Amino acid sequence: MSLAHGRPYLAIPGPSAMPDRVLNAMHRAAPNIYEGALHEMVASLWPDLKRIAGTEHQVALYIANGHGAWEAANANLFSRGDRALVLATGRFGHGWAESARALGVDVQLIDFGRAAPADPARLEEALRADPGHRIKAVLVTHVDTATSIRNDVAALRAAIDAVGHPALLAVDCIASLACDEYRMDEWGADVTVGASQKGLMTPPGLGFVWYSDRALERCRASDLRTPYWDWTPRSFGTEFWQHFCGTAPTHHLYGLRAALDMILDEGLPAVWARHEALARAVWTAFDHWGAGNPEIALNVADAACRGRSVTAARMGAPHATRLREWTETRAGVTLGIGLGMALPSEPAYHGFLRVAHMGHVNAHMTLGALAVMEAGLAALEIPHGEGALAAAAASLGAAA
Repeated sequence: MSLAHGRPYLAIPGPSAMPDRVLNAMHRAAPNIYEGALHEMVASLWPDLKRIAGTEHQVALYIANGHGAWEAANANLFSRGDRALVLATGRFGHGWAESARALGVDVQLIDFGRAAPADPARLEEALRADPGHRIKAVLVTHVDTATSIRNDVAALRAAIDAVGHPALLAVDCIASLACDEYRMDEWGADVTVGASQKGLMTPPGLGFVWYSDRALERCRASDLRTPYWDWTPRSFGTEFWQHFCGTAPTHHLYGLRAALDMILDEGLPAVWARHEALARAVWTAFDHWGAGNPEIALNVADAACRGRSVTAARMGAPHATRLREWTETRAGVTLGIGLGMALPSEPAYHGFLRVAHMGHVNAHMTLGALAVMEAGLAALEIPHGEGALAAAAASLGAAA
């Protein structure tokens, strides 16, 4: 018998759960794209998008997913042959490096593995070894969606400044924006990359690049920029179509407006605090399950280095895959695969999973997902410690 009939819950790290308010905002006839209400609504997006990223500088919007947002950033940052220093802390750090390399950028990569954050001291060392200032920009994920590692953006900027190196700092916030605290201007990021389908609670299809005046000036001569990816008309265009290099993604924009309203009505500090509380409840459950089985553990040992939007964990092969299959088919909860932790062809691949708690998620959704996971552990006879649900509930009760 399956207990999955009813409304399913998608606990994967994007696309995240879509609020009814966002879906209802999109459920409308096509608007007039030439004048009127659509233009007025879109004009209201730009200041609020800047508030979400913590910047007073420019934002460019693209009809693209996160990979497209990477390409937009790369195309505007670099000329062919320029050097990028990429600090990789998981699959998506490597992915951004691959995107840049495919455009002809000379990529220097420091791989910090899959369980530890980028070390500012190693960044400083790499920049000191570049006295000719060939490195034009440092690229890093704020939270890597695969490993759930959270990097200290302010500390990385401090390392760049300590050397006196002119490199720009570009940050991938696709997994963290509107989930983890992020302050672009205060922390010294020059470029921020985001996408709609995670903390912004809007269907996949919108990519964002926020960029400072310094980045705008330093990158005016970048030769990888094409008419579509050029961030200048998207930010400064005097005609409506220029913001999108053509027809606007009308229904995504209505959804985004509703999502931004929800975030700003709650208040960014409250949004960050909610994600913090939900993440800690998930971590508490895993700590209790792992007390009865050392193969069950969180991927990142130090809580300060974990993202608040997604939790990566191991369970020992093949138990993670078995549990994911059980929760989806028997109970209607879809968990994330252990992306980038092992090749799908390797037996170890089946020992990793991810639990998302990003965007439109509350206490009963998170506790429900954890309860389903515990039911699956019991049904599949996967050894685990006791008391996880009570401890998770107590953690949320203390935070409320």
